[in-house]
Amino acid sequence: MEKEFLEHGLSINRRKFLSRLSLGLGSVALGSLLIPDLLSGINSDNGADFIPGIPNFAPKAKRIIYLFQDGAPSQLESFDYKPKLREMFGQELPPSVRGGQILTGMTALQKSFPLAGSYYDFKQYGKSGAWVSDLFPHIGSIADDICIVKTLYTEAINHDPALTFFQTGAQQGNRPSMGSWVSYGLGSENKNLPAFTVLLSKGKGNGQGVYSKLWSNGFLDSIHQGVLFSSSENPVLYLNDPEGLNRHERRKMLDKLSELNELSYKEFQDPEITTKIKQYEMAYRMQTAVPEIMDVSKEPDDIVKLYGPECLVPGTYAANCLLARKLSENGVRFVQLYHQGWDQHTNLPMEMAGQAKDVDQASAALVTDLKQRGLLDETLVIWGGEFGRTNYSQGKLEKKNYGRDHHPRCFSIWMAGGGITPGIVYGETDDFGYNILKNPVHVHDFHATVLNQLGIDHTKLTYKSLGRRYRLTDVAGNVVRDIIS
Repeated sequence: MEKEFLEHGLSINRRKFLSRLSLGLGSVALGSLLIPDLLSGINSDNGADFIPGIPNFAPKAKRIIYLFQDGAPSQLESFDYKPKLREMFGQELPPSVRGGQILTGMTALQKSFPLAGSYYDFKQYGKSGAWVSDLFPHIGSIADDICIVKTLYTEAINHDPALTFFQTGAQQGNRPSMGSWVSYGLGSENKNLPAFTVLLSKGKGNGQGVYSKLWSNGFLDSIHQGVLFSSSENPVLYLNDPEGLNRHERRKMLDKLSELNELSYKEFQDPEITTKIKQYEMAYRMQTAVPEIMDVSKEPDDIVKLYGPECLVPGTYAANCLLARKLSENGVRFVQLYHQGWDQHTNLPMEMAGQAKDVDQASAALVTDLKQRGLLDETLVIWGGEFGRTNYSQGKLEKKNYGRDHHPRCFSIWMAGGGITPGIVYGETDDFGYNILKNPVHVHDFHATVLNQLGIDHTKLTYKSLGRRYRLTDVAGNVVRDIIS
């Protein structure tokens, strides 16, 4: 009996089974109904300190929408107001401020580092009096609903490692992405949709590419990989039935394929075989669910007006924000957006204005839309890029034409909902916008805090691979309690 039990995919040892049995069979039965993934994929051999599908403690957020601004928007033209840079426009960055900061190859050979104040004015918004650039008036209008964190910092100074670090907790790649960890830790809320989805858009500015390793499952089962939705007629590739095969025949084929895979699993005990079965079944169920989700034609006029007319144009940032709301309200745990085009090394005032126009209204609309539907409290929305921008100009400096190089020491993001305290500004940088003075937040701290809001202790969300236990926060990270309500 025990052998048969193990062969059917639970892979749980006697000690763990008996300890978990102490919960009571009634509790287990109830849990399996409330959390469908409770008894799926539990694998004690990986060294996990938790049961997949069950949070470590009561969560404040059920799901995440991550609005990633790929290429790194300048904090000095968005949420970190520095009037002193305007006063000192064109003056040299004091060596004492720069310290021993490593520079990229693009500015390492510059003979001077002229300070560049923002071309754009700032205004104060909300009860907190948060300073927000004129480039982002819609985001400014929701200042009482968001928490602006001005003191993120990272170790990476180039796009690929910095972007990979934010998405996977490591700079070198081949690790599970944030969404994959959440999928692994909590499972799916909707059996007809994947737990982790990805949406791409591209702005008018200089873009940095995105690549599948950013939503990879790494060493986790492939069922946890992000599912990329496209703006084409077929939003998920290879989802439709092959030509000449109707729905009934497709069902019969999948049943036979499942039987063959079950026989193969009994012989080889390879967990990826059961993962394939799950993926085939998920694809079959998605054939009905996905077209309905992707259809925005039935959205009322007030919602279209809220997001802006571009929300009806597939593949735009506004359209993806609206889809993110639809996916999230239908139980997708982690919706990842990437908006490319924020790499302004030259002509920043003109390029960043175009980028801001792409995202400002729709980003604010998403928060407002979730709030008016009663979903913001249980949905954590995150907005930000992979690092910040220098306070000095890269290359020639003019009032209307300057660029900024990469700056890992301090940059801004904002978060909303999901138990994050609204209407506050956290952290403080110096008058030059170069160094952190108060409340630094490392990338690992950011990850630990996000997982905490989902009810996950980041030190316990582990997976054993290649002889060691891995986690999203590696061996570091502290929850930023000051921003949690």
